Amino acid sequence: MSTPTVERIPNNQTVLNGYVGFDTITQQIEKKLLKKGFQFNVMVVGQTGLGKSTLVNTIFASHLIESKGRHNAAESPRQTTEIESVSHTIEENGVRLSLNIVDTPGYGDQVNNDNCWEPIIKYIKDQHSAYLRKELTAKRERYIVDTRVHCCLFFITPSGHSLKPIDIVVLKKLSEVVNVVPVIAKSDCLTIEEREAFKKRINAELAFHNIRLYPYESEEDDEQERSLNESIWELIPFAIVGSERNVVINGKAVRGRKTRWGAINVEDANHCEFIHLRNFLTRTHLQDLIETTAMIHYETFRAKQLMAIKESTQHQQKPESPSE
Repeated sequence: MSTPTVERIPNNQTVLNGYVGFDTITQQIEKKLLKKGFQFNVMVVGQTGLGKSTLVNTIFASHLIESKGRHNAAESPRQTTEIESVSHTIEENGVRLSLNIVDTPGYGDQVNNDNCWEPIIKYIKDQHSAYLRKELTAKRERYIVDTRVHCCLFFITPSGHSLKPIDIVVLKKLSEVVNVVPVIAKSDCLTIEEREAFKKRINAELAFHNIRLYPYESEEDDEQERSLNESIWELIPFAIVGSERNVVINGKAVRGRKTRWGAINVEDANHCEFIHLRNFLTRTHLQDLIETTAMIHYETFRAKQLMAIKESTQHQQKPESPSE
């Protein structure tokens, strides 16, 4: 009786002689993930009055966080005075997403803004620290609640000139610990020409100060992923407009704003880049934002902490030299 021959194809991959069924593993993973749900934590950073809360509500098409904007001219301005975290569970086509929104005080609002970014950096690191403590306990939870910040939306004032010195400092500090996605807030304040010139100046400043923003280059990316990331880099910083209100444009109700000069449809790419930002955050890079947080920012933090613990332990165990 002859032994059946096994056909070989490149990369040492063996051809099967019949159907096995392990190709269903993706369906098995999907079923488990859908049952568990997903966690996404987003932080908003920027000066007061740039529409941070409104943009988050616009991205996720629901009222998730209260806007601090004034409802009428006589009302006193409101602002976030401390870091606040708001959690919601939203569902779309059977996919459940636990969304945690971290609203930060408007930095640069005070007379003295020295180290105004420190509470924000401390909050991000505290979430890493809390996750590490849970990870290192003798009896770990089956599912560790993930409060690590996956994405930081950084709001730039639509001045049309350049980044402020404090913006550069805060961006440098943030980019070391979290995935930063910069946006030009209320970009309808600028003409198309002003907007493009502003973006060029911002990108020149980012390059000059060597500020590394998300998405990052990776050798693991295939051609399609590289092409997608290149299209994102061309758009950064996203020029956006947010709105929770519906306005009528050409007889159709859309989310947007009406001014004395006309109407703005936030989902029209000819009016602003909101739709590109939303697609980037939810449709193409949501999982990568979560993975990058775990594999790059958290791992960097974890390695430093464990090395510090090791050095501290070695120092304590080191025998003292006998006194002469």
